[in-house]
Amino acid sequence: MKASTQDINSSRDVTLTLGREQLVIHRRYETASIFNDFLIAIWFLLGSVFFLYPSLTHIGTWLFILGSAQFLTRPMIRLAHHIHLQRMPHGGWEM
Repeated sequence: MKASTQDINSSRDVTLTLGREQLVIHRRYETASIFNDFLIAIWFLLGSVFFLYPSLTHIGTWLFILGSAQFLTRPMIRLAHHIHLQRMPHGGWEM
């Protein structure tokens, strides 16, 4: 006997209930990630402009190094977010 399309789709549905704490945690890490990306863009943009002027090339190089190092912050924010959520009581997530 074949399962109907509706039966197959309903077996794949996942209900995820987020508690208030999980939502607050998610928003905080999302904000930190956006702020980090914004700073990276500023460092690379300034570094690029500074490369147009020979007297500012040294500072431009340091801005590129700063922006590159800050790329390491991205996965650290994501990892901290996952660890923080894993420490939350399991009852907040339903599947």
